[in-house]
Amino acid sequence: MKNKFDVKDTGGDGWVYSAKVEDHFFHPRNVMNDKLKENDFDAFGEVGSPACGDVMKIWIKVKNDKIIDLKWKTFGCASAIAATSILSEMAIGKSLNEAYKITAEDIVRELGGLPKRKIHCSILGDQALRAAIDSWRLN
Repeated sequence: MKNKFDVKDTGGDGWVYSAKVEDHFFHPRNVMNDKLKENDFDAFGEVGSPACGDVMKIWIKVKNDKIIDLKWKTFGCASAIAATSILSEMAIGKSLNEAYKITAEDIVRELGGLPKRKIHCSILGDQALRAAIDSWRLN
């Protein structure tokens, strides 16, 4: 049965990462850093639990109904970091409605697949982005 996430399964332990996952893990884009202030952003979303091991936080800046900046912090594994990094690139420049429609499947596909055991890591990113957009819409 074909997996809806287009996961690369190379047999064995199934822990092979694509070159794109490795690139986004070792060189993550748009990470929130100490020079930035959280209140410089228009909205914030957070999902996950430290108890289960993955927490994703996303800050967005919106202008004319478009995401013009997105920063993030992730407490999680290489897959979680890579997934949030690529999600940030996917969302910046999109309208709020377009960004809201980004799915976990889109993230995994853009990464070139993830090991089956790591799919859950990508699912949190799209939820955190939607939480940030929902927060912006409530203000």
